[in-house]
Amino acid sequence: MTRERWAHVCRRHPELTDQQAKVRQTLREPSEVLDGDFGERLAVRFYRRTPLTSKFLIVAYKELSPEDGFLVTAYFARRVPTWRRRSWTQ
Repeated sequence: MTRERWAHVCRRHPELTDQQAKVRQTLREPSEVLDGDFGERLAVRFYRRTPLTSKFLIVAYKELSPEDGFLVTAYFARRVPTWRRRSWTQ
């Protein structure tokens, strides 16, 4: 998670400014992983307490190799998108 990518996330989603630890935890320990529209993956984890109430945190990331990748964006959502294909579930 580079500074540039984190600045991008916070610019678009200011409610995540102090939530970097939750973003990292969601990437390390998602409850499920969905396929995105452009080859990215969406790591999903539910949090009872967020700056917005209880929400799902969705973290979009791109894998370049098993050891390398980058953060695309992150955002809180009320629901997990049910139309997306699940590539992994806990």
